[in-house]
Amino acid sequence: MIALLQRVLEAKVTVEGETVGAIGKGLMVLVCAERNDSEREADALLAKLLSYRVFADDAGKMNRSVVDTQGGLLLVPQFTLAADTQSGTRPSFTPAAAADEGRRLFDFFAGRARAKHSCVETGRFGAHMQVSLTNDGPVTFWLQIKPPAVS
Repeated sequence: MIALLQRVLEAKVTVEGETVGAIGKGLMVLVCAERNDSEREADALLAKLLSYRVFADDAGKMNRSVVDTQGGLLLVPQFTLAADTQSGTRPSFTPAAAADEGRRLFDFFAGRARAKHSCVETGRFGAHMQVSLTNDGPVTFWLQIKPPAVS
């Protein structure tokens, strides 16, 4: 699974003019399930995401996580993160999980996040979303947990 996280002062997702998720200071995270991902990868990615230290401590060093700061977490499904862009000028989405499996894993990921963190909002899987944010830094990181190699 893939997560592209951005430290934000605020972020929101709207669908057809309606705000479906919004946070103040925290992390806006684009989330993508890839083929062969399972709950194992989702749990590992969530554990890393919740403990990833991207917020400043009193000395100004990135030593605090979103949990430490009690920041918001806005999870946005984004299958295009799995795009294969190695050849040609049009991306291939073959590496992404099939839509039903992607939705199932995103819902699982969001549910687990809500069970472990106090402020979790989400975008809407499969919808045409508008995402707006005020990036803080900017601070952006790519996290990826790959399934075990199949022999």
